[in-house]
Amino acid sequence: MVAYEQAERKTVTQQKQLSVLPQDVMQSVGIEPSPDKRSGTYILSDFDSPWVNVNTEGMELLPISVALEQYGYLADKYLWRAVQAKESDLSAHFASTLQGYFIRVRRGAKVSLPVQACMHIGQHDFTQSVHNIIILEEDSELCMITGCVTSQSVMKATHFGVSEYYIGRNASLTSTMIHNWGPEVTIFPRAGTIIEANGKFISNYITLKPGKQIKANPITRLEGDGSSAKYLTIVLGNRGSLVDLGGEVYLNGENSKAELLHRAVCTGGQVYQRGMLYGNALNCRAHVDCAGMLISTGENGFIEAVPGVKSYHPQARLSHEASIGSIDPEAVTYLQSRGMEEQEAISLIIRGFLDPGIEGLGAELNEAIDKIAKLAGHGEK
Repeated sequence: MVAYEQAERKTVTQQKQLSVLPQDVMQSVGIEPSPDKRSGTYILSDFDSPWVNVNTEGMELLPISVALEQYGYLADKYLWRAVQAKESDLSAHFASTLQGYFIRVRRGAKVSLPVQACMHIGQHDFTQSVHNIIILEEDSELCMITGCVTSQSVMKATHFGVSEYYIGRNASLTSTMIHNWGPEVTIFPRAGTIIEANGKFISNYITLKPGKQIKANPITRLEGDGSSAKYLTIVLGNRGSLVDLGGEVYLNGENSKAELLHRAVCTGGQVYQRGMLYGNALNCRAHVDCAGMLISTGENGFIEAVPGVKSYHPQARLSHEASIGSIDPEAVTYLQSRGMEEQEAISLIIRGFLDPGIEGLGAELNEAIDKIAKLAGHGEK
């Protein structure tokens, strides 16, 4: 317990940090400035000591370094299990750092308020590496909001992020992640999820400003019978950005199911939409849908959609679709005839395109979608 007590004392000294960080920056990615409105809060700015606060029973939130010291099983049973480290792209960046958070929701606990985490970069040309582990034990429930953001003065930086999710039997996790990066920021997120029988995972992944380059390909393994995963990825690809977002789902449990929904609005960036489903079990079913709206190509902008399915079982049911289009001028004219300004009409059409009616859309996600619609409607570059 010594390591935890030391971290707890350090956390108390860091409580002012939440007010020191720019509140407008945190709020832009859904972070609530008042920790009392969340079940737990984790704030990391650059590599300063994290600010950690827990307001509920049944859930544990610790810095990952403290958790690894306190729980001997964590490194052997969970660390680098859902995400495989490769010497070429990750290990070197995490060799000397242990930043990130550990969350465990105990068996049967239903956490009523969301837990929030903010990964903030405040120094120009800074490299941040974090490793997060989230464990939901049997019959537990949690909603999580994660904001990744740079200060307005930060133009260039690098972020390496690893997140491992372990969802137990009959457990449910809803995760909303919002990115808002400077124009020259490079982001390398990697995520892996393992879901047991009847476990449920909903992931909402939003990029308001994707920086210079972001590449992500989360891997999900539906190991238990009746397990499910649903992904919603919403992207604004502005000029000068390269956005390459995918997702692989392995349906290994009987009657498992998955849905991957990609929505992209391009105002001059280069956007790749990918998704791959692997049907490996009896009566598993899944669908991947990639849809793009091309507002402007700029100098070399485009959207490329590459959904795919691969079946290893004769009773697996997998499907995919892809579509890329633009704003219908007649729809804009109609809305203008009803009293709307042109930009307002365009934003409304984009807003409707980005909202596919997925469950788990909280206030933070709705606000982020509104921001993307407004930025794209005003020709955000």
